[in-house]
Amino acid sequence: MMNHKSTFGSMFTVIIGIAALGFGILEFVGGEWGPLTVDAGMFTAWRAVILICAGLIYLSSVTNFLDVRQLGKTVVASIMIWIVAAMDIWAMIAASIPSGAEEAGEPWFASGTEFLAAYGPPYMPAMYLLLPSLVILYFVGRRRLAR
Repeated sequence: MMNHKSTFGSMFTVIIGIAALGFGILEFVGGEWGPLTVDAGMFTAWRAVILICAGLIYLSSVTNFLDVRQLGKTVVASIMIWIVAAMDIWAMIAASIPSGAEEAGEPWFASGTEFLAAYGPPYMPAMYLLLPSLVILYFVGRRRLAR
């Protein structure tokens, strides 16, 4: 019989769940706070709903963390974050290509410095959750090895 408890995993899930929930609420509020920004756009409300749901799913999987059902819920919540973060990264890449000065007769493509400047902070909330959410892959691997 395998022990399905992981104190570190449960603590990690609580922390990332609260962070996702908080960032989802910040998506509704909007604005810019230091290195964090929330652009008001067409999908802002959907990003907020997805992050709030991901946070709630993380928080619902805290007990008996290494059970396959609980671990599956954390994987689903992580995938939700990965999709939103990928959309934000794609938006950043797509916005960095045009120069914005094509009306003035300048080239359509941004110069090298403009292109690189587009990748500096502030970042969207899901981008801050992307790397920590990858830790779930460690727990999936650990569960797989424990079988």
